Amino acid sequence: MGTLESSVLHSCVSGTLSDCSTDKVAILMCSYNGESFLTEQLESFQRQTHRNWSVYVSDDGSQDQTLEILHASSRLWEPGRLQIFEGPRNGFVTNFLSLTCRKNISADFYAWADQDDIWKDDKLERALAWLKSVPENTPALYCGRTELICESGVPFGYSPKFILAPHFSNALVQNIGGGNTMVFNQAARALLQEAGENMDVPSHDWWAYQLISGSGGAVYYDPVPAVLYRQHDENVVGTNSSWWARLKRLRMAFQGRFYEWNSQNIDALESMRHRLSQEHQAKLDQFKVAREQPLLSRILGFKRAGLYRQTLVGNLGLILATLLKKI
Repeated sequence: MGTLESSVLHSCVSGTLSDCSTDKVAILMCSYNGESFLTEQLESFQRQTHRNWSVYVSDDGSQDQTLEILHASSRLWEPGRLQIFEGPRNGFVTNFLSLTCRKNISADFYAWADQDDIWKDDKLERALAWLKSVPENTPALYCGRTELICESGVPFGYSPKFILAPHFSNALVQNIGGGNTMVFNQAARALLQEAGENMDVPSHDWWAYQLISGSGGAVYYDPVPAVLYRQHDENVVGTNSSWWARLKRLRMAFQGRFYEWNSQNIDALESMRHRLSQEHQAKLDQFKVAREQPLLSRILGFKRAGLYRQTLVGNLGLILATLLKKI
């Protein structure tokens, strides 16, 4: 963590930044058949040291007790603290993007949340401390490492700790932050709204990282976990830290999934090309053209684009995908 981030976080936690507590946070949570763990997540919202928040839930057609739990909490909490909407029923990516784009939700900052995690008490406080250090007109995205818990809530490890700086050249080939850790400012939300809720992208969080970094915005990866990330059989997207998960990703790359995802992301970025910096427009062009070139030209094109992943294993996988034209 840099000196600026350290001092801002210390000031906010110690109470010397009085405006940290006045900023409104919209917690954007998507739900679908989440009765098993939803109550624990809602309770973790209530324990937040940053108190000025409201929860907005987009339910994608739950058939269990999810809606009953949500409505019960809404009645117990103060009026307006928890609002529930009907989701588009077109998958989790569309659900999150549609909720983010809703014009009747207004706040200073926005936090994506999954239904089955548990937030540490200072999650919002830590995120806002850094976000407040960024000028309001600069799109800013906070994300971070997670602590892994099993289905019963027992901790068993952590997601990978990334140390290389966030950058568009990294975002083109890797997402460093799960959506369940992401908090962003109004300028970043405006970018996502302009792009729209119907983007055909592999994931909403990877899209946020690409769009915000590509536009010249600020991205901060917090190495201190602020989310207990629950791993269970019903996870739509689980952790990628185990060797089994890495082998699964390698198999998917061989099957062409990575190539397909990159094609989707490129099309999405092209639709927002006017928001990308000139430097990142050039990197996008280098990446896009190189993917279709013979091996030597492909390697040189990716090198010019400066592509990198955060770990040695990840970069070895990137090299292999390049050699096999699976990127």
